[in-house]
Parts: sequence; C-alpha cells; structure tokens
Amino acid sequence: MSTNTRRDFLKKAVATGAAGGAVLGAPYVHAQSKTKITWRLQTYAGAALGEHVIKPAVDAFNKAANGEMEIKLFYADQLVPTGELFRAMQRGTIDAVQSDDDSIAAPVDIAVFGGYFPFATRHSLDVPVLFHEWGLNEIWKEAYDEVKGVTWLSAGAWDPCHFATVQPIRSLADLKGKRVFTFPTAGKFLSRFGVIPVTLPWEDIEVAVQTGELDGIAWSGITEVYTVGWANVTKYFLTNNISGAWCGSFFANSDKWNALPEHLKVLWQICMDSSHYYRQHWYWGGEAKLRVGGDKLQMTSIPAEEWKTVEDEAVKFWDEIAATSPRCAKVIDIFKRYNALMAKAGTPYRG
Repeated sequence: MSTNTRRDFLKKAVATGAAGGAVLGAPYVHAQSKTKITWRLQTYAGAALGEHVIKPAVDAFNKAANGEMEIKLFYADQLVPTGELFRAMQRGTIDAVQSDDDSIAAPVDIAVFGGYFPFATRHSLDVPVLFHEWGLNEIWKEAYDEVKGVTWLSAGAWDPCHFATVQPIRSLADLKGKRVFTFPTAGKFLSRFGVIPVTLPWEDIEVAVQTGELDGIAWSGITEVYTVGWANVTKYFLTNNISGAWCGSFFANSDKWNALPEHLKVLWQICMDSSHYYRQHWYWGGEAKLRVGGDKLQMTSIPAEEWKTVEDEAVKFWDEIAATSPRCAKVIDIFKRYNALMAKAGTPYRG
C-alpha cells in the first residue's frame, strides 16, 4: 500500500470514527437534554401527618424516577383549599391529589363513600378487600370515567373515626351541642345525635379547640390525634368509633397522567401501593400503643347497648344513600353483603 493510499485510508477511518462516535453519543446527549416531568401534588394532610401518609411514597418515587420526573409535594391548603382540590386538578392548576372523594367535593355520586361512611368498615383491611375483591375498584373507575379531566388512580385505608374532646363523652346525650370538626358525610350522620359539624382549614383546628370554637374532633383515630398535636389541646378519647377506616384515594389530572410513559405510571402505582401498606401497619400499631401507653388522653366509652342506637341509625342512613342513585345502591348492597359475611366469619373479622 503506498504512503498516499495509507494516508487516505487513515483519513477516512478517522472521519468515519468521528461520525460514528457522534451517532453513538447522540442518545445520551438527547436524554440529558430532555425536560424533566414535574408534577405538583397536594394532599389533604398537614405537614406533620403528611410525613407518614404521603411523603415516604413521593420520596421513593422521586428517587426511583432517576431524574426523569419529580413530584413536588404540597400539604393541606398550601396551594388551594381542600374543598377546591378537585376543580383545581381538572383545570390543571395542580397535577395530582391525595384525599377522600367527600372532602374535595368530587362531582360523582359515590363521593359520599369517601372519608368515613358510617359503619361501612370495622377494620382497615376491609377497605382494600372491598376494592380489590368485592368490586369497588370497577365502580370507582366507572364513576370517574364519566368526569372529564380527572383520573382516579387508587384507593386505600387510613385510621378509624373517633372523637377527641375537651369534655368527656360517656353517653349519647353528651354529644348534643358539641361543635366538632369532621368530614362532610360523617358530619351529616352525626348531626342526627345533636353534633354540630364544623368545617375549618386543617391547620386551624388546634387553635380552634384552644379558643373554644371547637369542642372536639371526629376526624381520625388516636395515632393522628397524637401525631398532629391535637392530643395537646383535648383531654378525652372516645373508644367507640363510627367507622373502622377512612377511605382515601389518589387522583391525577387526566392529561398529565396520559402523557406519562408507561414505566413512570407503573412506578407511581407501586409507590401508591407502598403508601397504602405503610399506613396499614403505622395506624394499626399506633392505635393500640397510644390507647395503652399514651399519657395525654383519658379513654371514655359509651355502653354497647346505647351505642347500638347509632349502629341502627346507620342502617337507615345507608338506605337513604342507596336511594340517591343506582350506583350508590350497588355500593350499599356490597357493604351489606360484605358485612354480613364478616359477621358470620366471626373473630377476628367481627366480634
């Protein structure tokens, strides 16, 4: 091979290598220059509670997303009031929400079952069983598919609904006239026993109890009462509850959800499931531990025979809700059949 020929060959090889290197390097450069997806998610919970009910899942997602996406977390009322969350999500003002259907005024008939629907559940495991094995997943999807702009993603269980009060509750008569912070449907039901439901921003509750604007709270179990500071301003905790578990969900703006690549959808689904799992053990353990070892609240109870009046009234309430729509009637039928089965199963399911 002549010197000139060899030189020409080397020139071509270098040129080809340079071009090849540019081509091979292109995907890396392109990936690095892609705009990171950013979501703004607002939860119903204040910061202290959000540390448990949502932040671990968001932190895990942001880490696993490896720079492709970031969910920025906002707590109760930080961007918009809780009651306006659904509309804000529809408009795209925020991208995602964690809350119950009831509190965010979701425009679906089954929203009434979000939060604390009286005596629908007795234990936190009842909620995932009802959704995954008794058909509520399909019913919720059907309902939200009728609403433009919002995609319902996943439901899970939180804590039971108890009263934490300034004055002791030892009979139904003690409930009369008590101004209580609670959820919309729970408040509607409790008003039958003389309770005066009060709606306030979540972060204002502690001060409202201190100033006498509120006599108590029917918004959570004892784990939350201690975690968020309400145990510092109340004195008594009623062991009777009107629901064994709060039912809450994750939602997203439909356009934002549909635009996600499939692997990020799957990743967020996994993280939502991890959030549901975390709450199962955190609440369950906390409810028992703080009843026994908590030093801020005195336990009180309404006798079982008297409390049965409340349970019987709940059955009437169920029938009233069933009459509001065929879909609500379907949910009530599931609740009735499910609870009848649990009663027959006995301990530990019911007892």
